[in-house]
Amino acid sequence: MRYLTVIIFLMFFCSTTNAQIYEIGVFAGGSNFIGDVGATNYISPNQPAFGGIIRWNRSPRHAWRASLIYTKLKGIDSKSDDPRRIERDYEFKNGLLEISAGMEFTFFDFNLHRNGNKTTPYLYTGISVGRHSNFYFNNNGEIIDEDTHSWAYGIPMVLGVKTTLLDNIILGFEVGARYTFSDELDGSVPDYDNESPAAFGNTNSNDWYVFTGFTLTYTFGRKPCYCNF
Repeated sequence: MRYLTVIIFLMFFCSTTNAQIYEIGVFAGGSNFIGDVGATNYISPNQPAFGGIIRWNRSPRHAWRASLIYTKLKGIDSKSDDPRRIERDYEFKNGLLEISAGMEFTFFDFNLHRNGNKTTPYLYTGISVGRHSNFYFNNNGEIIDEDTHSWAYGIPMVLGVKTTLLDNIILGFEVGARYTFSDELDGSVPDYDNESPAAFGNTNSNDWYVFTGFTLTYTFGRKPCYCNF
């Protein structure tokens, strides 16, 4: 029984230290909004976005990841290709603080314990939640602040590529769309009132926003444990 306990302990120790490489760093880039106000370009950053990112690399092919990003989403009807929006001429700016967590998958092995350059495309998804202000447009097209805040839950869909610059520095570039379960980010629907006379646009289509930018992270952690039984 004593030897069995030792073996189980060693197996657990090896599994928990096998890929304990952590990353901490920054995100810097831009954001664009896709909804009922403004242009509908999928990737067209028009506002700065910045924040922090952490990763826990569990294996050379996947990592747990979390990020905190702030931006001011902006929509301008006059920048749209839709003549109806151009004629309407609405415009808004809404601060958004997003928290996101999920899993990142690499296309190729990204083993940070090995020397030499490592480069790979990757996918990231999980869940996101963004805190934003609530407002709506009156009949004159003026913004009415509701003096409340809401949390917009969403699903991030991110495609990127990352490479090692130095032994402990990783540079990445990514484009990440967020599909939200909210239609309130652009003021097209007053807070919790889809039937309000002030509502407009397609109330059956929720809001999207996109982050495009670079990540720069510093890596640290223990090397893997190799055990022979």
